[in-house]
Amino acid sequence: MTDPEIAAAVDLSRPPLTASGIPARRAAGRVVTDAELTRGGTVTFAEEDADGVPVLVLRPVGTSGPPVLHVHGGGMVAGTRRSDLHLLAEWVSELGVTLVSPEYRLAPEHPHPVPVQDCYRALEWVRRIFGSPVVAGTSAGGGLAAAVTLMARDLGGPSVRGQLLMCPMLDDRCETPSSHQFLSGTTWVRSSNLTGWTALLGDERGGPDVSPYAAPARVADLSGLPPTYVDVGSVDVFRDEAVEYASRIWQAGGDAELHVWPGGCHGFDQLVPDAVLSRRARSARIEWLRRVLR
Repeated sequence: MTDPEIAAAVDLSRPPLTASGIPARRAAGRVVTDAELTRGGTVTFAEEDADGVPVLVLRPVGTSGPPVLHVHGGGMVAGTRRSDLHLLAEWVSELGVTLVSPEYRLAPEHPHPVPVQDCYRALEWVRRIFGSPVVAGTSAGGGLAAAVTLMARDLGGPSVRGQLLMCPMLDDRCETPSSHQFLSGTTWVRSSNLTGWTALLGDERGGPDVSPYAAPARVADLSGLPPTYVDVGSVDVFRDEAVEYASRIWQAGGDAELHVWPGGCHGFDQLVPDAVLSRRARSARIEWLRRVLR
């Protein structure tokens, strides 16, 4: 059941995403304003080029703190480098981090491996310019963040200080109980999820040959990863794959912190940022970042 405070403020009858509806979903995306990015003059921002990938770089006024690479959400098919930053700019003002948000190319026009390659190129640039980052991501961006962290481990790439995966989109097979549970009446349902994964993978979605760099739940070995934070709402199609990912990190001897927010629908903290549950979720992430960045 969705948290009553959130349910009262969110349209839970929104129609599912279809392939034909992708252009409209892109056009309807929330526009994050300059004023939201600057947070009352405490944050500056600039458009930069990360080896061919456009990025938005947010810095605290008067200084440059440790880097966080944040990958935006949008079901693999929507969103921009400004997406999600109306809230995540608070990491810059409160923690003093330098936040880098890449504009990765979107499916279906740019299927796998293009989006993850764009994000990995941005990771290499951040490491070279700012030092070892925390890699973070929301929804589809959470899956991409997990994927580039795996790539960095497997390919001997840039060191990653930690990974922060918020309601991450990890498993193209869509066969967990929560994937079958939420068919309607919430913000991201099973059919929407199938649309996103099919846009990224085409006919290979759900088949035997999908790369873990497309769907990180496919990876056989989750050892050797940096400290990890995973959170998800209990009323989220991604709930069970997120819980399983954290559990498998523990089983491999790794460090993971897991939060399942009771009554949280997909993206609840961004949709209703002033709700009690949303404030709790954002506060817990900030405290984890504070510890990892020390």
